[in-house]
This record gives sequence, structure tokens and C-alpha cells, in this order.
Amino acid sequence: MSPENGHDKSENNIDNSQKRRRPGRPAGTSKNTDKREYLIDIALKLFSNQGIAQTPLSAIAAAAGVTPAMLHYYFKTREQLLDVLIDERYMPARASMGGAFELHPNDPVGALTALTQKFIDVSLLYPWFAPLWIREVLSETGLLKQRIDARFGSKEKQSAVNWIHKWQDEGRLNPDLDPEFLFISLFGLTLMPVARLQQEIRKGDTSLSAERLSRHIAALLKSGVGNQHLD
Repeated sequence: MSPENGHDKSENNIDNSQKRRRPGRPAGTSKNTDKREYLIDIALKLFSNQGIAQTPLSAIAAAAGVTPAMLHYYFKTREQLLDVLIDERYMPARASMGGAFELHPNDPVGALTALTQKFIDVSLLYPWFAPLWIREVLSETGLLKQRIDARFGSKEKQSAVNWIHKWQDEGRLNPDLDPEFLFISLFGLTLMPVARLQQEIRKGDTSLSAERLSRHIAALLKSGVGNQHLD
């Protein structure tokens, strides 16, 4: 073999290695990222199904089919894992539900209807969202709610309440509505039926649909339960 051929082969090997490895990422990083994302997925599923307080790291490791030591390599404590879930999964999902009030500043019914549609869309896109919200956010004792309140406060909630008061003061919204109960009512209108809808979809029943649920909620918000066609 000539020195030139050996040199060419060496250059080819270097080129192939550089193609396989993305700049700035050491070998094995992609595999580690995939494993980390998988563990987060398992944690979300368990947290939404049985609650955070009832799910130790050992249970997550067992469900993921890894050793506790492997889980601790990625997440030292349950609190650290919870912060990761909040930052990387929960808050982006919640942020995607924003903007409904700003898009309908003079139409509270339109704004609330749009908000409930966002609840439905996000809950169907992320199957863990509705059960996790019901278990860990609506409950005052939920660990997720406590962690979010400690880190972010209640600024977003207060902003939504201010919109309700503004519309009531302007005469655009029923003055007898209580903002605190209003949002709980909206959650009940959407998250609970979505949980039922997901169960039916898993069983193969397509008689219930997101469109059907959306029409039902819009009718309730716009017309209530009374029959306006009756005298």
C-alpha cells in the first residue's frame, strides 16, 4: 500500500466520523438525550395516573425498566425531576393555551369559548395533561401546584381574574359570575370530558369526538341550558 493511499483512507475515516457526529456534541449524547426523554415520559404517565406524592423515584425506575442508579444519574431527587417536568413539558403546554383573552378583548364569551378549545386541544395533544391538571393543579394540596406557585407565583392567575372583572365592569359579562368558580367551571367543562373522551378513543369508540365536545361547550357558554326558542 502506498503512503498516499494510506493517507487517503485516514482522511476518509476522519470525514466519515465527522459526518456521524454532530459538531459540539460528544459521542453518545443523542442516546443519553433519548433515555432522559423516555424517563420523563414515564414519570409524566405515572404522575398523571397515580399522583406525584404516590410515585417515588424507585417506582419510575421500575416502570422504565432501569435501575434506580440509572434514574439518579439523570435526576438526583424527585424535586429535580419535577422542576424538569415543569420547565420542559408542563409550562410549554400551559403557555400554548394563552392569548385567548387578548385576541377577544371585547368579546368575553368568544374569549372563554376560545380558551376552552385550547384546553381541549392541549389535553388531546398531551394525554397526560388533563389527568395531571386534575390531580395536581386543581387540588390545593397537589405537589405540582405547590411547586409552580413557589417558583412563579400567581401572576398569570391574577391577570385572568382581572380580565373577568374588567368585562363585568363594562357590562359585557354576567356580574353574578365569580371569577374563582368560573375558571373551575371551565376546567370541569373541558378536562373531565376530555378524560372520558380519551378512554373511549382507547376502546375504539369514535361516537364521542373533540368536535362534538367543542359544540357542546360553545352552546353552554353562549346560550346556557335554557331553550331560547320557547316563549
